[in-house]
Amino acid sequence: MTIFIYAVLIFLVIRFSVTVFNFLSNPKLPRSIKHHQDKVSILIPARNEADNILSLLQSIKNQDYANYEVVVLDDGSTDETFAIAQQFCDHNAQFKVVKGEQLLAGWLGKNFACHQLSQMASGKYLLFIDADESIQRGLINSLINRMEQGKLALLSLFTNQQMLSIGEKLTVPLMHFILLNLLPLRLVKLSANPAFSAASGQCMFFNASNYSANLWHERVKNQVVEDVEIMKQVKLEKNNAEALLANGMIYCRMYKNLEESLNGFSKNLLAGFGNNIIILLLYLLLVIIGPVILILNFNITLLVLPITLIVLGRIMISFLSGQNVLMNLILHPLQMLFFLIISLISIKKYIFKTGTWKGRTIKQI
Repeated sequence: MTIFIYAVLIFLVIRFSVTVFNFLSNPKLPRSIKHHQDKVSILIPARNEADNILSLLQSIKNQDYANYEVVVLDDGSTDETFAIAQQFCDHNAQFKVVKGEQLLAGWLGKNFACHQLSQMASGKYLLFIDADESIQRGLINSLINRMEQGKLALLSLFTNQQMLSIGEKLTVPLMHFILLNLLPLRLVKLSANPAFSAASGQCMFFNASNYSANLWHERVKNQVVEDVEIMKQVKLEKNNAEALLANGMIYCRMYKNLEESLNGFSKNLLAGFGNNIIILLLYLLLVIIGPVILILNFNITLLVLPITLIVLGRIMISFLSGQNVLMNLILHPLQMLFFLIISLISIKKYIFKTGTWKGRTIKQI
């Protein structure tokens, strides 16, 4: 037991050190005052997004960049996604919506949709975003400026998350929590090692010529966590790439209730750990089970350090991700409980091959 307690404390200190590094290095997309003129293709895969697509399109229309085109690909929706998008596009010349092709064998739906979109784009830059997002003024100029400064092939942003229901507040903050206490985000750019890879499919900004030469989505056509896999591929090809926090320039409401959150996060959580059940269980043991054991021991000496590090870590991560600090501190124990639940659901889906998303079976490999 003593060895296990020391292991929990050491891992907690390591995670806290990563969080401090991220907090001090402040890996957010800088706002640019420079105005660019390059054409940007904004590419949106959409499957059953009737509740979201209009607000996204309106936010794009209201933003402050002029030279852009928008292509929405309706990926076999069974709701009114296409009709709503078509009505908007009829009155806005820079926007168009197309029907996607039937999903090909060996592809996952979003990857195939993004691949098709890339073939229709004419911009110098390709901005892939999801239909449940909204973009703010300054985003595109800031993306281009960062791309040019770093001579990047890919820049990915972790979007600011909008959470309205209690179910979202219990689950969605886990995304930034895991990211910012496991990976020094600056190392995505600073290190050529593909092990230091992170990305968010909610905002992927590519140099179009580089994308055309490499067809990144085709390379990862059957990968569930395609964003991270693309980042790895980009780095393996010795291209410059970076992942940053969105700094309030793009928002996403991923899920609208607890059921959606559990289903959504469980479809790819294990994949984020390389589909290695042992590694995920070990992480759960050190991050959730271990601190609980420390608390149950009621040893003040053992409690002061972990509680202090956990509280300070949550404060820093909440500030970095633009989330409610007090809410995350209060809900932390319940968030950890739901992290455990999501993990077990994800493992179950992987073992029994029952993962689905928007009516399609997800085949884990």
